[in-house]
Amino acid sequence: MSDSGDRSGGEAAAQDFAPDPASLAHLELILSGAYPLAGFMTREEADSVTKHGRLPDGSAWPVPVTLPVPDALADAERLTLTDPEGAPLAELRVRERWWSGAEDPQDGDGAPGHRLAGEVRFCQPPVYGALRHLRSSPEQVRGRRELAGDGGIPVLAVVTDRPLHHRELHRIRAAADDTGGGARAEVLVIIDAPLESAGTAPVVLAAEPLLPAPARFVVATLPRAGAGGSAASERRELLRAHVAAAYGATRLLALGDPVPAGDELPVPAVRAPDLAYDTAQAQWRPAGEVEPGAAARLPDEAEVEETLALGRELPAWFTPARVAAELARIRPPRTERGLTVFFTGLSGSGKSTIARGVAEGIRKSGRTLTLLDGDVVRRMLSAGLTFSRADRDMNVRRIGYVASEVARHGGVAVCAPIAPYAATRAEVRAMVEEVGDFFLVHVATPLEVCEERDRKGLYAKARAGEIPEFTGISDPYEEPEDAELVLGTEGRTVGESVAEALDALRAGGWLPTEQDRGAENRDADEPPTPQEA
Repeated sequence: MSDSGDRSGGEAAAQDFAPDPASLAHLELILSGAYPLAGFMTREEADSVTKHGRLPDGSAWPVPVTLPVPDALADAERLTLTDPEGAPLAELRVRERWWSGAEDPQDGDGAPGHRLAGEVRFCQPPVYGALRHLRSSPEQVRGRRELAGDGGIPVLAVVTDRPLHHRELHRIRAAADDTGGGARAEVLVIIDAPLESAGTAPVVLAAEPLLPAPARFVVATLPRAGAGGSAASERRELLRAHVAAAYGATRLLALGDPVPAGDELPVPAVRAPDLAYDTAQAQWRPAGEVEPGAAARLPDEAEVEETLALGRELPAWFTPARVAAELARIRPPRTERGLTVFFTGLSGSGKSTIARGVAEGIRKSGRTLTLLDGDVVRRMLSAGLTFSRADRDMNVRRIGYVASEVARHGGVAVCAPIAPYAATRAEVRAMVEEVGDFFLVHVATPLEVCEERDRKGLYAKARAGEIPEFTGISDPYEEPEDAELVLGTEGRTVGESVAEALDALRAGGWLPTEQDRGAENRDADEPPTPQEA
């Protein structure tokens, strides 16, 4: 990209840099006016916020807002900050360079490394990112309220990244009515969605007709808090309060815990009323008024996910039909989701043979299948790559990319590379899980058994020093700690291993069971009812 700044006086040209996702989210909030900040923080400012929840000037602020950069940019004087596609968003004139050790995992400041601080100057409106039409600035949202004549109405803000089920909707309606001034508050729902995808935003939007009018929606991306348990959660809730205040909120409704409180809050936060579904009266009521044993147990997020994964309907008392339908659309049954079955193991472990058998079983189940075997991929997709660590990682990433594209369109990809490094496997998992499901199978054949098989003579050559950086001999194999299935192949036939893997996929809901197929066949054989004919 050409430099748009003034180069007179020998000033160095600005270098392009695409910040990491957290810093990019910070940048958008700075540029939109949702943050009362001019740019990225200095060491003093970040330390003050981390330790005291305040900037050095005494104003309350909950999270450090810093810009990590690679070593190559540590001495930069100017940076053009871009989106992931290279479009310029802002120019940073560096005020301070500093090193963050990130000793405190609660500071949300990322990994140790170089940081650059300074004010940012707007270049052009962002176009990258999902739901861009809903990413209005605080000034735009406040302006629309004024034009609509709603400027004097209290604003109840709800910041959420989760669906609004019946309980949440009842809570919002009750809080909107309870403003203390006799007038119902306008509801402003700020949907905290990822920048690169819609996330659960479509599900939240599905509840719009069920909210009291007037209700408005806006999408923003709040940086994820780092590790740190409750302290990190409290900082995140405080950040939500500051962003809500920027959008004109007069109160913040906390749907979960913790409820932010104290002098740091720019607007008061109110706790949502505790409600329970009374099975005896078939209605939502204040929890204290429901007889013991009559309160329905709410399904947690894992149970909701499992219900959707198995293609079952969510209870009508739990969520509105509109919300349930949108949830089912974005989280279809596992038999309809894109899936990557990723086999990893030492050379000679049997993973390719097992993967081929599993692929055939998946194909027979009726699912669209792509087999990405390690040796075939080496010839067709990764020709020219060496066996250096960098090239082996690139080979696995390429496999992961192709698998993610298969999963994106609802197909099943079966992959069988060695994939010896945990970090690279994690990259592939993250890539695939953006668009589908990931099922890691560790073919855990011991090294000595693999050497005994060694039909290609590779281990013998590696022992003789003829093959450098050979996995298991001169280079490590990092055994997975996150495998969905571990296959021990000693003393077992290939057929038994294939059957165990297919059984695991059926049990997880990714393949139809024998009962499912039997029901489908029975349905096909039965004559239609008069209503169907």
